[in-house]
Amino acid sequence: MKALENIKVLDFTTLLPGPYATLMLADLGADVLKVSSGSKPDIVLQYEPFIEGTEIAANEVWLGRNKRNIFLNLKHPKALDVVRRLVKSYDVVVEQFRPGVMERLGLGYETLKKENPSLIYCSLTGYGQTGPMANAAGHDCNYMARSGNLAMAGYRDAGPAPINIQIADICSGSSNVVISILAAVNYRHMTGKGQYIDVSMMDGLVPLTGMDGIRYLTTGEESGRESRRLNGGSLYGYYETGDGEYLSVGSLEPKFWAGFCTGIDCPDLIEEGAQPKDFEAARERVRKIIKGKTRAEWMDIFNKLDCCVEPVMSLREALDLDEQIRARELVVEVDVPCSGGRKVRQLGSPFKLSECPVTYEKGGYPLGYHTKEVMEELGVDYDELEADGAFA
Repeated sequence: MKALENIKVLDFTTLLPGPYATLMLADLGADVLKVSSGSKPDIVLQYEPFIEGTEIAANEVWLGRNKRNIFLNLKHPKALDVVRRLVKSYDVVVEQFRPGVMERLGLGYETLKKENPSLIYCSLTGYGQTGPMANAAGHDCNYMARSGNLAMAGYRDAGPAPINIQIADICSGSSNVVISILAAVNYRHMTGKGQYIDVSMMDGLVPLTGMDGIRYLTTGEESGRESRRLNGGSLYGYYETGDGEYLSVGSLEPKFWAGFCTGIDCPDLIEEGAQPKDFEAARERVRKIIKGKTRAEWMDIFNKLDCCVEPVMSLREALDLDEQIRARELVVEVDVPCSGGRKVRQLGSPFKLSECPVTYEKGGYPLGYHTKEVMEELGVDYDELEADGAFA
């Protein structure tokens, strides 16, 4: 038995945040049916690379893993009728349109809960359903900027830097969708009641200001760049090695700091810890020392000291060579549907459940693949709807 195999999810999301959220649910066993437009492409699913010998994008095979998918033209009245029929037997709806779009289509929460009073309906947006910015467009860097986090990130002389991690999209948006849905499922289990969920990517970033946010709310003192222990105001951080690679130094606690100082042969730095009074002078000294050996030479030293020093790895080193990632099965091999038996490597699930482990049954199918199958399950005339443009 899979953890969520009794949960059916109707997925109206595109791009990355919503599809990754429903991927997490699908990996845990939820029956996810993705609804896509037959005429409006999802740009994330058009990004290269494509699976060799096919026209299927690797992102499509990844984000569609363990899901079925159909085409529906949500502006067509017969397609809307299909959605209303589907909702009667689905537990969860997830949508990622701007506020008001689903209502204008006739698919808002208040409408669909008439078809299924126990429905859990989750809307994922940048700024949420309320407030002066509810309808504003945005992307990950915008949400990060407005949350206060970027005022503390980067260097004083250079400012914030773009990063490849979609912190707002995935760490805030996708994760909070999954958490909220599972909380609502448990609430429904206790009460029988469904509910509406409003998830904002921006909202999730505000608590991520963490200890600096609490400091400001308590004292009124702002944390600028390179001003605190974890953002460049101490010896915690990254150091270039002699071969142009980098080490991450997280030696904050006294015993770890002592081990680091032992490794770089600077016992005089132990007493003041990782945040000495004149940390800039100490940091420059450490930088020069670290540049005196290659990354491999330093790791030969630090691997024996257990002091929170690790190499900054490339994707090849992490995803192909790292024994820890391999042991945790974070890279998996999945069948590519409609590809003549091809397989592809993908990023695996982080969930480790002893009684109901995640499974990787199939990579994502080409969009629209299950349309006829699902229409037949509903008892709907597929040919009639296709001829009428309900899938376009």
